[in-house]
Amino acid sequence: MTRDPNSVDFWDQNYVNGSTGWDLCEPTPVFKRLVENGRFPPGEMIVLGAGRGYDARLFARANFRVTAVDFADEAVKAMQELADPAAPVEIIQADIFTLPLEMDGRFNYILEYTCFCAIDPARRTEYADLAARLLKPGGITIALAFPTSQHTGGPPFAVLPDNLISLLAGYDFQLLHREMPPDSVASRRGREELLVLQKPV
Repeated sequence: MTRDPNSVDFWDQNYVNGSTGWDLCEPTPVFKRLVENGRFPPGEMIVLGAGRGYDARLFARANFRVTAVDFADEAVKAMQELADPAAPVEIIQADIFTLPLEMDGRFNYILEYTCFCAIDPARRTEYADLAARLLKPGGITIALAFPTSQHTGGPPFAVLPDNLISLLAGYDFQLLHREMPPDSVASRRGREELLVLQKPV
């Protein structure tokens, strides 16, 4: 099996083989808290690298208009099979870096968890450019940075929160909030950090 994270086949084989350690098989507890406390008013949200779509459906149930993007056949198939008519999600199968220009400036929110760490580090500047393109002025990136270790290799590739902040600061994003979440799943506690950044108005 190819180890190229830019390859659809690589991710499909991980799903087929059950090598999906990134998948919590339920909505992310940190995001559940954000939904329950109503900190972010409903709006247009895009979930990049959405996997089986647990977090996309979580926000859709809270009246967000959610678009979920993944380029793995198996991920998209799972999202379609798990679809909840009470929480409609627009499912798009695509490489996030080839999303159409018509989507630029469409979204109030980007939701990020385990997508950034799956990207070839050489393409992280492209990710920041994508975030800047997709968000409306004043739009917000909600990112749960993981894994915040300094290991080599991947995926998952190491994610240093300050580096992600710096990448988005290059597009004048402002850091609104950061925290070490107390409600991370036990196996990830201390290895992930919640970052909330806003695109300039």
